[in-house]
Amino acid sequence: STDDTEFAMMTAATIIKCGGEPTPEAILDAWMENVVTQDELKRGGASEFEAGRNLKRGLRAPLSGRYNSYCHSDGAAMRIAPVGVLCAGDMDRAIRVAYTDASISHDREGVWGAQSVAAAVAAAMADADFDEIFEAAMKPVPADTWYEYAMKKAFAIVDDSGRDFLKAWMPLHDELWTGYKASVCEAVPQAFACLRLKHDDFRTGMILAGNFGRDADTIGAICGAILGAKYGYNAIPKDWAEKPRYPSGTCLPFAKGIDILALADSITEIIQNGK
Repeated sequence: STDDTEFAMMTAATIIKCGGEPTPEAILDAWMENVVTQDELKRGGASEFEAGRNLKRGLRAPLSGRYNSYCHSDGAAMRIAPVGVLCAGDMDRAIRVAYTDASISHDREGVWGAQSVAAAVAAAMADADFDEIFEAAMKPVPADTWYEYAMKKAFAIVDDSGRDFLKAWMPLHDELWTGYKASVCEAVPQAFACLRLKHDDFRTGMILAGNFGRDADTIGAICGAILGAKYGYNAIPKDWAEKPRYPSGTCLPFAKGIDILALADSITEIIQNGK
């Protein structure tokens, strides 16, 4: 597993602990217990490490995310999929809850990217078609921002290529490249571009996403969350589903050996109970 997996597990565990209504206090408690207590994040992102330092200093959200040199990273987008699952079919709620989760470690683009992913997963959970999923992803994007520019640029590159991967691949790298590789404005538009190129089935879409390059684990995590929400667990090859099922806890020790499917079942039970 990567830090993307284990931070998403922390998001899921917080949702479950709160019975489907994650509060700023519960999110803070999870960070204080699982992130702030570590001297370093062995495989975590710079945004998470800086947020942990801010929390240790006494800052709280949204300042802990805002006063952070890496507040525009994709570190919140990578972990936010459980929020989209929880808010199945309710994109506005997904956007609100994603802000609550993301603002502890991110600001501006870092939050907006997480909100896009959460809204897209929520739409996919309700079996939206991919044009509707892309519309959901754009719903929280403010006008006249770097993030809006990057998302529109990514979609334009794909559409101008005739949705031809071989024509779109290098422009998506070259025109969205940022010096800090985990920027929302690079990785998140690239993830949605991958989905725009290939989304007819889980396996093909994930092979493209996983091999796109640069921040491939986050691009894969975002695409996998949306494709999984759209097509369901049975669409995932069985050996693929089993491989990351019990994470190593390399980044967040609490995650070691926890069954991801059990977390998913618990969130499903919350949804079924109408939370």
